[in-house]
Amino acid sequence: MRQFGVIYRFELKGYMKNKIFVGVTLFLVLALGVLLFFPRIAGLFSGDGDAPADEDRPVMLLAGQGQDVQNAFAAAFPDYEVRPASPDDVQERITAGQAECAFVLDGLARYTYYVNDLSLYDTNTEVADEVLGDLCRLAAMTDSGLSPEQAADILSLQVEHSLQALGTDQGENFFYTYIMIFALYMVILLYGQMVSTGVATEKSSRAMEVLVTSARPTAMMFGKVLAACTAGLVQLVAVFGSALLFYRINRAHWGGGIIDLFFDMPPALLGYMLLFFLLGFFLYAFLFGAVGSLANKVEDLNTSTMPVILLFVAGFMLVVFSMSSGSIDNTLMKVCSYVPFTAPMAMFTRIAMSVVPWYEIAISSAVLVCSVVLTGILSAKIYRVGVLLYGTTPKLGSVLRSLRRA
Repeated sequence: MRQFGVIYRFELKGYMKNKIFVGVTLFLVLALGVLLFFPRIAGLFSGDGDAPADEDRPVMLLAGQGQDVQNAFAAAFPDYEVRPASPDDVQERITAGQAECAFVLDGLARYTYYVNDLSLYDTNTEVADEVLGDLCRLAAMTDSGLSPEQAADILSLQVEHSLQALGTDQGENFFYTYIMIFALYMVILLYGQMVSTGVATEKSSRAMEVLVTSARPTAMMFGKVLAACTAGLVQLVAVFGSALLFYRINRAHWGGGIIDLFFDMPPALLGYMLLFFLLGFFLYAFLFGAVGSLANKVEDLNTSTMPVILLFVAGFMLVVFSMSSGSIDNTLMKVCSYVPFTAPMAMFTRIAMSVVPWYEIAISSAVLVCSVVLTGILSAKIYRVGVLLYGTTPKLGSVLRSLRRA
C-alpha cells in the first residue's frame, strides 16, 4: 500500500505540474466564462434590450391587398417593417436594396414571394401560408353568415393537452447522454494515451527495469491509472464546476430554454453518470497501460494502441447510432450493456433514455467492477512481462507464454 501511495502521489504531481494540462484547463474555464457571460455583456451594448426602431428593421413590401391583410402581416412578421407597395415596382426596389423581400398577392389564396438572395433558413413563406390560410377561413365563415367576431373566436380555439410520461423523457435526457458519452470519449483518448505514453517512455529509457525491481507491478499500474483518473476528475470538476458557477451568475440573462437542461440534471442520473464514467475510464486506462508496456519505443505506440482505440470507437459509434435512431432498447444495446468494453456507454444510455430494471443495472455494474479489477491485475503482469520483451517485437504467443511464467 505504501508503494502505491508513493507512485500515486508522484504521478499525480506530474500531471498537476504539466504546463499543457494546466493551460488547457485554464483555457476551457476562460472560454466557458466568455460564453456564459455573453448575454450579460451583449446586454450592455444593446441598450438594455430596447426594441429596435423601425428604421433598424428590414423592410418587407406587401402588394395586392388592403389594410386588414397588411395588419395581419405586420403582426405575423414583427422583425420586419411591413410597407404597402405597387406590384409594378416591387422587383426594382428589392434589387436596389430598398427592401429585403416582398409579397405580391393575387387574392388570399395565391401570392408570389420576391427575395434577392434566398437564405437556407428563410421561413417567410411558411408564415405567410399560415396567415393567409386563417384569413381565407375567416372570409369563408363570414360569407356563410357568421359574424367576424364569431369567426375569429372559432379560429382562435386552442387545443389543450397534458403530457404524462410513464417512463423516461428521451428528449430531456438526450443532452445529458451526449455530454457523458463525448466526455468519456475525450477523457479516455486523452488520458489513456498519456498513461500508455508514460509507460512506454519508462520502458524506452530502461527506467522500467529499475522500477519493477523496487516496486510491485500491481502497485505501479494501479498508482499510474488512479493518478490519471484523479487528474481527469480534477480537470472535469474545474471545467464543469466553473461552467455551473458562471451559469448561476448569469441565469436571469439566459432566460431559460435549452441551456437549462445542461445544468439541471437529476441527481440520480448524475450519480449513474459518475459511476459508469469512472468504471469505463479505469477499464480503458488499464488497457492503454498494458499495451504501452509492450511498445519498445514511444514511436510504436500508435500501432500498439490502435486495437484498443478501435474497440472503444466501435462501442462509441454503436451507442451514438442507437441514440440517433431512437432505438435505445434494441437487442444489440442490451447485449452491449453487459460487455465490459461497451457497458459504460451502453448501460448509461439505456438508463438515461429508457426504463431499465434495477437488477440489470446491478449486473452491469458488477461485471464492470470485476472486469476493472481483473484487467488491472492482468495489466500489471503485462507491465512486468514488458521488461522481458525489451528489444523484441511483442507477439501474442510470446506475451501469453511470458504471462504463464510470471
